[in-house]
This record gives sequence, C-alpha cells and structure tokens, in this order.
Amino acid sequence: MVAALAVACVGGLCVPTPTARADPVTGNCGFDPGDIYAREFRCDRYGEFYTTPEPLPPGPPGAIIRSEPIRLVYEPSGQLGGWVASGTRIMYRSNDTHGQPNVVTGTYFEPDRPWPGGGPRPLIAFAPGTQGQGDQCAPSRLFGQGIHFSSGLDITLGYEQMFVATMVARGFAVVVTDYEGLGTEGVHTYVNRAAQAHALLDAARAARALPATSLEPGGPVAFWGYSQGGAASAAAVELAPGYAPELDIVGAYIGAPPADLALMAPFLDGSVLAGALGYVVNGALEAYPEASVPLRRALTPAGEDLLSRTKDQCVAETMLTFAFHQIEEYFLADPVALLRAEPLMSILDDQRIGRLRPSAPVVIDHNRWDPLVPYAGGRQLALDWCAQGVDVEMRTNEQPPFLNKLVINHALPMWVDGERGMQWIADRFNGLPTTPNCGQF
Repeated sequence: MVAALAVACVGGLCVPTPTARADPVTGNCGFDPGDIYAREFRCDRYGEFYTTPEPLPPGPPGAIIRSEPIRLVYEPSGQLGGWVASGTRIMYRSNDTHGQPNVVTGTYFEPDRPWPGGGPRPLIAFAPGTQGQGDQCAPSRLFGQGIHFSSGLDITLGYEQMFVATMVARGFAVVVTDYEGLGTEGVHTYVNRAAQAHALLDAARAARALPATSLEPGGPVAFWGYSQGGAASAAAVELAPGYAPELDIVGAYIGAPPADLALMAPFLDGSVLAGALGYVVNGALEAYPEASVPLRRALTPAGEDLLSRTKDQCVAETMLTFAFHQIEEYFLADPVALLRAEPLMSILDDQRIGRLRPSAPVVIDHNRWDPLVPYAGGRQLALDWCAQGVDVEMRTNEQPPFLNKLVINHALPMWVDGERGMQWIADRFNGLPTTPNCGQF
C-alpha cells in the first residue's frame, strides 16, 4: 500500500484537494437504535458517542463511560468474510501526559471461540500503529467500516485488522485503544509516552469492567504494538508497576518502537512519511501548550500549512500530500539545532522510553536497516532494560535495505514477524519459559 500510494504521488496524482474533515454528527435519523447497520453506515455513525460528557462522570482510570455494540466488517459491504467475535465500542476514563483526567475510546472484541490454552481467557491490549490525526482515523470507527472514504484523498483502511482478527480467532480477547484525541475532542497526542501508556493500560482496565464478557477477575494481560504501537506497548509495560499494579501483565510484544524521538529527524527527512512530522508537532503543541509560541515562531509558512492539514488527515492522505518532502522546508532554522534547544529538547526527552523497569518479560522486534524508526533506538531500549535486570529478548530482523524512502524495511517486518510475535504472546499466557538474550546483541 505504501509503495502504491508513493508511486501515485510521484506520477503527478497528488493534486491539491480540500482538507478532509471528520464526518459530521447527524443524529439517529429515526432508525431503530438497535439497528447496528443503520447506525454505522446510514446516519449516526459517530454521533454523540465520541462527545465527552460534561461534567465527566466520576470514577477511576479505566471506568466505562459508555459502550455500544458495533458491526464488525473487513470492508463496507460486510460480505468479505466474517469476524469470529462480537465487538463493543467503549469510552473510558484515562489520564493525559500530566495526569489530568481525560476520556479515550476503543473497541473490545469478545471471541466466539473458547480459549484453547491453560487458565482463564487472556486479554491482549492492542496498541495501534500510525493511523493519522483526524478523528475519522480512529480504529474504533474503522472496525465498523473496514475502509473509510469521504472525499479527495481522505481514504484509509484498518491495516491492522487482520492481526486482531487472527488473535480473536485463536481465542484471545482483545481491546484496542484509540489513544487520546483520536476520535474524541482535542488533537491526538501522537507518540506521547505517558498519554499512550495510560490509554493502553486503562483500555485493559475498561475491558475488565465491561459486563457479560468471558474475562475473569485478575486474568492475565499482554500488550501488543508495532511502530507507534510499539512505543505505546513499551511505555505501558514500564509504567504499569506504578500506574496499574493490579493488572496481571505477563508480557509485551514491542515492534519497531520509536523509543527516542530525538533520533528520528534524519529518518523522516525525504521519506514517504515525512508528513508524520506534522503529527509529532501537533501532538507536542496539544500536550505542552506552553511551548506553542516558541515552536510556532520557528515554522515557515509551509510548516504552518503542514500542521494545519495533517491535524485532520489519516496516514494515506498525509503520504499522498507530503511524501518525500525535506523537513528543513518547514522550519526557519536548522531542524537539528531546534531539536537540541528548548523547548523541543525537554519535550522530546519526556518521551524517552527505557528509564523505568518493567516487571514483565518483553520481546523487542526491529529491522536492523529500518529507514523510518531507527534501530539504534530499539536496541538502546533493550540495553537500558537489560541493565535494570528486565527479562528482554531482542529480535533483529535482517531483511536487507530496499527502497528506503518508501519505508519498506519498517512496514514489511510487521507482517513477516507477526506470527512469531503472536506465538510469543501465547507462550506467556501458557506459562512457558522465556528466552532472554541480554548481552548477545
């Protein structure tokens, strides 16, 4: 998909179009509120569900604010296969990067099949990879559509749905978070360490708070994530002992994690995902409003345009609009110098993962030649945790470099190594021994 979109852009198909916006609230259109198909596809697809109640109902992090059944599809018609699970859209309490209460949405999947392993049915808290920053990109919306399209270049699909579908087919219960600000009010705080960790941990709590599921109190939990999701999974597993000590976390699969954002500028430069810089800066401005004035003073008009447009885009539109741009065109000064100066230096340092000690085993999976998320950051994360005595298995994918600016070596290992990752998770739930390799990478 990345390659096809990039070729279309290079071929001159990236024409200016109006910025896509999230779908409007339209009410229930008079349909039976129990008619899931009507609600998802004909009228009130998003409606009031994603609106934060005022005042926010009291409760601890993970408390369910509202929930509703959703029709799970792989594509809009719903004719291309069927899920072996039922879906529930949820809104739950969480905390932002500063520990202030917020709300996050997500999706819980109750498998139709029994858990074939030992012990109670396990729960996987799934952290999605980069979806974009527009509300229409929220996974909990896409699970009911399969493919989203509104106008122009505003098209996206649930590219990780097959992982979730495979997990539930194997008997895992799964909860997928949307993260802060993705689907709900505000701007999605992209790759924000604490906000993403809180959203994932509280999604696990919320899944356990849902009535009429097959989950048992105190049952085991594991985290899964790749790319942006890998950072969220890593942050969650290291924050869990202090933030959610009651969860029985047995492991975390961490794929290609952007564990140190300060390393990423040269990798974004000229990439098909160069526009993700807009997500990063928009997220920083949302989480650290005190940095707004100095950050905006550093932007060129092209930089302001990048921030304005990416705020409402999904990843496909961002690629087709900003692919292969040089990041220096967005700043008045040298971007590397800006990263090493305040306020960006402290903001990026706050996102560094690896300073806290997880109490559960982890596996980190990263391609040595990853052209988007530097391998050095993933390896350093493993080294930092090894130095703290964590049970770490570092897996290095050796797929050789290929079309680097199309980020093939970042995207492809997710599919190549996904099966091994799921087996590692299954082994943790079944209590099998780990194979740590600290000192061997």
